Amino acid sequence: MIPFRSPHCLAFAALLLAAAPHRGWAQRTGGKIEDAEIEIVKERVNELPEATRNFDKIKVEAPAKQIQKPAYTYPDYRLPADLLNPSVRVLTIRQEELAPQTGNYVKGAIGNYGSLYGKAYLHNTRSTAGAYGLDFSHISSANGPVDKRNSGSSQTSLGLNGETYNGPVTIGGKLTFGRERYNFYGYNRETLRLPPEADSIKQTFTRVAAKVYVRNRAADAPFQFDLGIGYNFWKDRFAARENNIYATLRSGYALGEKGRVAINGDVSFISQKDSFGTVSRPFVQFTPAYEVTLNRLAVSIGATVGYTGDTVGTASQFNVYPAVRLGYTVAEDKFVIFGGLGGGLQRVTLYDLTTENPWLGSNQRVADTHRGPTLYFGFNSTPVRALELNAKVTLSNDRNLYFYNNAGYLAPGSLNNPLYRGDSTRFNLVYDRKATQLLNIHGEAIYNATEQFRIGFKADYNGYKVHSLAKAFHRPAFQSTLFASYNMYSKLLLGAELYTYSASYGTGFQYQPQLVAYREIIRPTDSVIDLNLRADYRILEKLSIFALGNNLLGRKYERFLNYPVKGFNVLAGVTYDF
Repeated sequence: MIPFRSPHCLAFAALLLAAAPHRGWAQRTGGKIEDAEIEIVKERVNELPEATRNFDKIKVEAPAKQIQKPAYTYPDYRLPADLLNPSVRVLTIRQEELAPQTGNYVKGAIGNYGSLYGKAYLHNTRSTAGAYGLDFSHISSANGPVDKRNSGSSQTSLGLNGETYNGPVTIGGKLTFGRERYNFYGYNRETLRLPPEADSIKQTFTRVAAKVYVRNRAADAPFQFDLGIGYNFWKDRFAARENNIYATLRSGYALGEKGRVAINGDVSFISQKDSFGTVSRPFVQFTPAYEVTLNRLAVSIGATVGYTGDTVGTASQFNVYPAVRLGYTVAEDKFVIFGGLGGGLQRVTLYDLTTENPWLGSNQRVADTHRGPTLYFGFNSTPVRALELNAKVTLSNDRNLYFYNNAGYLAPGSLNNPLYRGDSTRFNLVYDRKATQLLNIHGEAIYNATEQFRIGFKADYNGYKVHSLAKAFHRPAFQSTLFASYNMYSKLLLGAELYTYSASYGTGFQYQPQLVAYREIIRPTDSVIDLNLRADYRILEKLSIFALGNNLLGRKYERFLNYPVKGFNVLAGVTYDF
């Protein structure tokens, strides 16, 4: 049965039902149709049952709210540790480079004093498999502050490095070759008829350093380690040689969320040769410690055990020092105070000494420094996000702490003179027969407003109390560095550095005609104020020009007695990135 869908359909169906009976009746009456009325009723109403309606709206449950902390990045801008080294060193042209905008770059420059500068940085791009690269650097000056070529210098180095990321560990290696040339130009020009030939006062150093290392990659692993094995070779133009085979270990094992055991160790064996013969210098030192964090208090308790084969002075070869450190967090990520009691042996090598003072004489007696016991305290603070303040005070008792003193005066043709003591143009290592008391006060303030601007200041005061020595020779009491850099729209990069060193002391020799002899005189060196500026301007995407200005105040100060440095000097060159 087909249901009706509209009133018209109902009317049509009624008409059919009404017409059918009339046709049958006409047939029975002989085909005559009588008059009749047909009535169509349209008032029929189809009633449907009431549908059930649901007036309640469908509820859709809202998703649960999740609290997600926004990710903030706080870049840690720290200057290299050697930007202000408390130990004495030679001020030369700064070679710190700006981070290149691309993976590799080469640069070259020329300057006054017949200076040439070149640098190349060739490394692979970032890779999850490993890294490798080459670094080349050269800086030379044909002339210098005294008698032109007699005070020229050059430094050249080539470094290769690579590492591979093999599962949970990183394995790598480094190999560096270096050659340096200096001249002993600290002679007394007033007593010489003619300046000496440059080749007769030449000194050269050859350096080779190789190292392989392995360390774990997982920062959350309970056992953390960094093991390195290396070899350093050094020689000068004369008979001096030094071979150093060494190993270092830095490790720690987590006992839980708050406790940790750390073991650090160093082993070194040096064979030193000069015209006096060959000397062996073994060295072993390790520091086991237990570290624990108790809420805001961090405690480390251990001991440093060391042995050195040096026999210089009266210092004991075997030493044990405490290794205790306490740190308390006053404000989380804002202010931490610390203090401790420690000490240890500090390895001293000709490889390192000649980077501080290249005019060191031959046949030196090198000894490791015994630092301790040592008391220290200080604080680390970050009062606001862009500002970092640090301070530390150290009180130490040092034995075999080395100083540089002028070797003596060489009277021409008087080798049998009882006052003949060597060559005044060179320096000897001298030691206090007793312990040297040292007070070091270090402070620094670094402000990084953004990646575009940085300014900082570092300063050290070193108070030396010597006993058998007349002065703390060539160790200045005060050192400071003021530095700043500004990046303007990634187009122009400006930098400035101001170095200051207080005067130290050396030994001069004065001729006394009445005695026909020379008398030693303690002479102060010059105080150092050295201003350096640099500018890099990017003219194309891969091409930029730069200029370096060193010692812009033009002061030919003597950081080491009898050795004035170059005055105002400038380098200008080009950098190509690729």
